[in-house]
Amino acid sequence: MPKFRILAIVLHDLFAAACAWLAAYWLRFNLSLPYQYVDDALGTLLWVLPLQAAVFWQFNLYRGVWRFASLPDLKRIVLAAGLSAFLISSLLFLFRVNEVVPRSVLLLDPLLLIVMMGGSRLAYRTWKEQCLAVTLRADSKPVLVVGSGETADSLLRELAHSSVAFHAVGLLDDSPDKQGRFVQGIPVLGKLDEVAGWAEQMGVEDIVLALPSAAHGVRRRITESCTEAGLNVMTVPPFEDLVSGKMKVSSLRRIELEDLLGRDPVQLDNSGLHRLLTSQVVLVTGAGGSIGSELCRQIARFAPAKLVLFDQSELAMYAMEQELPQRFPDLRIVPVVGDVTNAARVRQVMADHRPAVLFHAAAYKHVPLMENSNAWEAVRNNVFGTQTVAAAAKEYGVGKFVMVSTDKAVNSTNVMGATKRLAEMVCQAMQQQDGTRFISVRFGNVLGSSGSVIPKFQKQIEAGGPVTVTHPEITRYFMSIPEAAQLVLQAGLMGDGGEIFVLDMGEPVKIVDLARLMISLAGEDDESIPIAYTGLRPGEKLYEELLADDESTLPTPHPKLRVAKARPADRDWHTECLTWMAHPSIRDESEVKRQLKIWVPEYQPDQHGLQ
Repeated sequence: MPKFRILAIVLHDLFAAACAWLAAYWLRFNLSLPYQYVDDALGTLLWVLPLQAAVFWQFNLYRGVWRFASLPDLKRIVLAAGLSAFLISSLLFLFRVNEVVPRSVLLLDPLLLIVMMGGSRLAYRTWKEQCLAVTLRADSKPVLVVGSGETADSLLRELAHSSVAFHAVGLLDDSPDKQGRFVQGIPVLGKLDEVAGWAEQMGVEDIVLALPSAAHGVRRRITESCTEAGLNVMTVPPFEDLVSGKMKVSSLRRIELEDLLGRDPVQLDNSGLHRLLTSQVVLVTGAGGSIGSELCRQIARFAPAKLVLFDQSELAMYAMEQELPQRFPDLRIVPVVGDVTNAARVRQVMADHRPAVLFHAAAYKHVPLMENSNAWEAVRNNVFGTQTVAAAAKEYGVGKFVMVSTDKAVNSTNVMGATKRLAEMVCQAMQQQDGTRFISVRFGNVLGSSGSVIPKFQKQIEAGGPVTVTHPEITRYFMSIPEAAQLVLQAGLMGDGGEIFVLDMGEPVKIVDLARLMISLAGEDDESIPIAYTGLRPGEKLYEELLADDESTLPTPHPKLRVAKARPADRDWHTECLTWMAHPSIRDESEVKRQLKIWVPEYQPDQHGLQ
């Protein structure tokens, strides 16, 4: 702060101190100070002002910025005024000052001093904020804020002090107690469902959802109401980003699909996961994929001794090698390029690093792509690759082997799902009473994963349409990638070996409804971005199932995890299956499907695929 400003503040406070001292006399004598006490009041000022100036300096009253004066500044003023009142009384008594000082003056002076010094700072801050608000609002757009809690309060404060191109003109909240009240001077106008009407009345085109911890269903309902009314919807960052300090509440962004289709946060057994992962060597296969990469990020939070990343994609390994050290600088990362079907490479990695926990996420998962000419490669990668990694894990003493499976393994009509069911059976067959514990985790689609429908829809919308949906009645389960990865970790912790965990996927979503929602979020409608139906693709079902016809589930201590009572794997097929898969020749597509049908009886392929 420039010296002249400090001098000005010092002079201001000394002037306030003098005024407070004289005003205390004036009030003491009922606003009519007798002539004989005028000399006493002025004479004692020679003692009072130097003492108070020293106390004010000692309490750092001149280091603060008046524009940001707040409760801590007021606290320092109160303490300084209280201490100076005590010292003035002591000083006048010790030095036997001749001037008469009524006791009421000693009580009134600190009160008046607090009002004058605190009030002037408050008045200055109010004036600056009004000037700033006028400047900002001249170039900013009005918004309605949905919510009136702590997040909304913080948002209003930050909007008032930042160069964000928005200013709030009203708040909405369903609580009757809050309606009609004010938050930071902004009125709470009405209920959440009235957003479209209030937006029209206030001349607003932009809505901000200040509900980071609200249920996703509430956010979706409000968003759909806003998009139908042609309003732009923004949201504050997720609650965890606000708590961690990674983002400010004013870091507004357009609302995204994950904000609407996501679910409540996963409650993890953090202490148990620390025991499982912290200071342990952890290996993740398919570490560059959508689920594998998120597993690596989640595992890294628990500070393993070493995180080994295994993937056949050089590009994916490079991306993870660049990302993880920036986010987790203390984590030791070992990127390994390799194929899970290459037994020599897999055994070498196991021997070199000796992982205690292994997450097997490597798989070919794209249903139509694996259905016809690539059926044999799907078997080799998804089944033989799982067997190869599982055998090496058992040989080198891995404690837990957690395989990422899929709901497409249930009553499958496609090669990809049948191979994942066969991979589950491999894990079941490998399980023994002692040694490595093999666990499978079965779940549905994840939002935004590579090859999923959502990135495809986004590209089609950006290109102006049409958005292609295979069937008007097709439905799928969805969860976010972080949620899926967290539940995989939790299942790995809870598993004792041989289980197939089934994640609670919530309610299925119609793909056509998903397409319409994405179109509306892009500010378009069915007329500007049409929806075209293309027919079911090879191996595709209208709906996915999490359990086979002969399966049921058992509850677990975690509300989002259940254990499938799956048909036990017959060990007699294991050797025969391994021999068949290890054969170097390429199998014909029809032969592959016939053999899968033998080993996975619930597999129901298209009949033309068995010809």
